[in-house]
Amino acid sequence: AGGVHVSGHASQDEMKLMLNMVNPKYLIPVHGELRHLKQHAVLAEEGGFNSKNVLVIENGQVIEFENGELEIKDRIPGNYVFVDGSRVGEIGPSVMREREQLAQDGVVLISLVLDRNGKLHEEPEIISRGFVYKHDVDDIIEQTRQKVTEIVNKSHGDLHNELVQSIRSFLFSKTKKRPVVLATISFL
Repeated sequence: AGGVHVSGHASQDEMKLMLNMVNPKYLIPVHGELRHLKQHAVLAEEGGFNSKNVLVIENGQVIEFENGELEIKDRIPGNYVFVDGSRVGEIGPSVMREREQLAQDGVVLISLVLDRNGKLHEEPEIISRGFVYKHDVDDIIEQTRQKVTEIVNKSHGDLHNELVQSIRSFLFSKTKKRPVVLATISFL
């Protein structure tokens, strides 16, 4: 049928139907986030499954079946394996922290053009991605632009560092979010 799309994830009713049709002795939910696994277990228990036969386990947990009985064994040590473009393996903790911060709080880019005297040649350009909702963005960007102008006019030292640190603090005070703040400064 044209225009029909299915997500690939079963609805609760579909999960209940499958459990009733298959009627397994044990249920170990395996797909989704932990909250999905727990909800699947709750559905099974609500449907009459013995809670001792419904297991929500962690990655690496070994479950052994022998003669129709289940036994929980020790965990297999292991970590996540990251695929980063063409590289596979460990990603440094600083890269992971930065990516988590980008994913959670977004990024704010500040671009300045200064004249020979260190004064603004044109209005600061500020771009944000993944930071605030569209209906809030214009107001916070304008406030940030004013703060950037104030910082540039008062700066007597390392403008780049001063700008990034001050704008991080300013944005947190306004939004309680900590976006990655990047600044470029060009001189005429």
